[in-house]
Amino acid sequence: MRYSRAFIPTLREVPSEAELISHQLLLRAGYLRKLASGVYSWLPLGNRVLRKVANIVREENNRVGGQELLLPALHPQELWDETGRSAVDVIFRLKDRSDRDLVLGMTHEEVITDIVRSEVRSYRQMPLMLYQIQTKFRDEPRPRGGVVRGREFMMHDCYRFHTSEESLDESYSQMYECYGRILKRLGLDYQVVEAESGAIGGSVSHEYMVVVESGEDTILICDSCGYAANAERCEIGTTDAVDLPEPDILKVVETPDKRSVEEVTDFLQIPSEKLIKTLIYEDDEGVVVALVRGDKDLNEAKLSRLMRGRKLQLASAQTVQRVTGAPVGFAGPCGLSGVTIVAGDELRCGGNWVSGANKQDAHVVNINLDRDFHVDVWGDLRVAAGGDPCPRCGGVLKDEHGIEAGHIFKLGTKYSAVMGAKFLDQNGQEQPIIMGTYGFGVTRIIGAMAEQFADVDGLLWPMSVSPFDVTLLCLNVEEDGARADALYDELRDLGLAVLYDDRTERAGVKFKDADLIGIPLQIVLGRGAREGKAEFRNRWAGEKRDIALDEVAREVHSARQQLLDELNSAAAQVKAPA
Repeated sequence: MRYSRAFIPTLREVPSEAELISHQLLLRAGYLRKLASGVYSWLPLGNRVLRKVANIVREENNRVGGQELLLPALHPQELWDETGRSAVDVIFRLKDRSDRDLVLGMTHEEVITDIVRSEVRSYRQMPLMLYQIQTKFRDEPRPRGGVVRGREFMMHDCYRFHTSEESLDESYSQMYECYGRILKRLGLDYQVVEAESGAIGGSVSHEYMVVVESGEDTILICDSCGYAANAERCEIGTTDAVDLPEPDILKVVETPDKRSVEEVTDFLQIPSEKLIKTLIYEDDEGVVVALVRGDKDLNEAKLSRLMRGRKLQLASAQTVQRVTGAPVGFAGPCGLSGVTIVAGDELRCGGNWVSGANKQDAHVVNINLDRDFHVDVWGDLRVAAGGDPCPRCGGVLKDEHGIEAGHIFKLGTKYSAVMGAKFLDQNGQEQPIIMGTYGFGVTRIIGAMAEQFADVDGLLWPMSVSPFDVTLLCLNVEEDGARADALYDELRDLGLAVLYDDRTERAGVKFKDADLIGIPLQIVLGRGAREGKAEFRNRWAGEKRDIALDEVAREVHSARQQLLDELNSAAAQVKAPA
């Protein structure tokens, strides 16, 4: 492709809307343009990268027996009503001219299960693996980072159907390796972590996190044993026992209009770890009071698990008033009745706590377990953080940040049971189909790559997805244009994709655009061209040297292959844990 004929609208200034470096560079380098909040148009360079990423995903899925299909983006809402997911708040909803309710697909578990329940009847038809690479829609309340968190995006979603848990386990391991190979072929530094299943559901799930400082997800990793989980899922190990303080006299103190942890601790001049946060939840079964230390955050997923999967929601102001006798902000565990009190394990390791007094504008100091309040259920109840003990080996967890690239789930019969997707087993008995689901963010991973690989000069793509294999810069088109044309043809004859900068621009402009666009290999025809030399640059390897013009094609072809071989070799080493 000759640059003079290409549509590559680069920008010199950093767009004001872009916060992440990936978003800035993808806009500046002419890969995409914003249409609306969380919605982007992929320009020619971006589309070339997008198609290469999709093809790697496709190749690795085909390798493990996947069959590609394409499902509709527009779904009848009644299909989602069957599983109870139509109320999810990020779904785009609309009506057709006949006033029928429709949704735009944010994922396709319902659609694929509807197909399978109609077509799969026997155990002989499974295991079955179906996947697609398709546009999805989510009404994100806060789109972020360009394509890192958008409202319209391309995603790979895969669905596998089984007759037994053993078959599900085997395919889960296959997909664990499949996603790992994809990320290694993309050259990415990533971490697989235990995760919450969220709205998708299922018993077990893992996320693939691309490790970058700007990532919005926090992950916890133990260097000693390798345990890793996202902050929402991460378990916390036990701490050493400590001597409890001698109980002091219980006192009620006035705290006028002081509700938050910061307001109360500042007013009373105490550290936040001396406060007990009292959070009140409710569902159809009753009220649950959750207690965590003031310097920690409650993990609602852990609370739900401790309460055997109850779908608890924060109690209304009316419920708080009824249970505690005080408005929101002044609740405490003392004197409560008719509720279940659940507490985080760290509250066993202290005393003389401060909490709300269940009275407006008042808190109580020096409360102690058993003397002043009781606990019905103990457990790991808070969000994990760096420095917490590892739940497996007792080592120290460290925290890192990442961008979620993929998520794999063991669904079991969550969808098949409620949608009636059944099969006849070897004994002629009807059984629910056992499912796994697997998702990979095709557009998001481009933002993650841009975030991880960018340098001070611009983007830097791994060879596997670079929009072109090499960029050819002719610095003096009038004098060296013929030599550059010949070299351009020679490179293309070898099957290389070449971006040939034949513009009549200053050398500095060409260098800046080449580095900004991020093609890893560069050939520069400058002053040495008339002496039969060119400059060869391998940005990925940090290499720069002069070579003879008649060696350029061979050198580029060899460097390209070496970069691809390194990525493929790393991918071949990926193994699922035993």
